[in-house]
Amino acid sequence: MLPTVLHRLGLRGWMLHSSSFGGVLLCILLWQRAKTVDQDERGNAERRALFVGLWPPTLWLIGDAIEVAGRPPRRRRPDLRVPGRRRRPHERLARL
Repeated sequence: MLPTVLHRLGLRGWMLHSSSFGGVLLCILLWQRAKTVDQDERGNAERRALFVGLWPPTLWLIGDAIEVAGRPPRRRRPDLRVPGRRRRPHERLARL
């Protein structure tokens, strides 16, 4: 439901996928910066980089959900089974 609402509001999957790549770059930059600060601040800087590193998978999956929500619904094929009749093995394979 939430991905459908986000899609109706104009948010698209590619936007969140781009944000995901941006999050990866930001994480790398923060991690590199953590190596340049003194020992007292290094732990905080590394935790910040790890926290930002959790964003990309979340953003990517939300983007995928929005893409699925934006697709037109799939048309279902009518079920051709006759009630009460069991299919034979060769008939099951023919449907695949």
